[in-house]
Amino acid sequence: MEEAFELRKTIRGTLPRVPFKELAADILGPNYNLSFVVTGDALMKRLNTEYRNKKCPTNVLSFPLSYNEGEIFLNLRKTEREAQIQKKTLKSHAAFLFIHACLHLKGHDHGPKMEALEKLALKKWGF
Repeated sequence: MEEAFELRKTIRGTLPRVPFKELAADILGPNYNLSFVVTGDALMKRLNTEYRNKKCPTNVLSFPLSYNEGEIFLNLRKTEREAQIQKKTLKSHAAFLFIHACLHLKGHDHGPKMEALEKLALKKWGF
């Protein structure tokens, strides 16, 4: 079985030039089916309210569907705002959030180990 990567956008605009498919393959490994949705505040607020009972838009959500299948929703609007506040490029912040979500799909929880894996991936991919 070959990995599948599906990208959908629900908003207008250009995506930052991040190798999302290659990052996913590197982190999630072969045979992983990933649906990646780039969205804005409205959809992300609905998802965050429904699944996390938080009534505000968040930057990224990941949903493991099975051992080798999952979904990532990236709120590009919030990512743009955060990048500006944090004095980062949109490209590097989007890459960080995508890596973060992929690690959640791999079963990692927030903490020192996950932070070390994030830093390693960012360095490896030149972010």
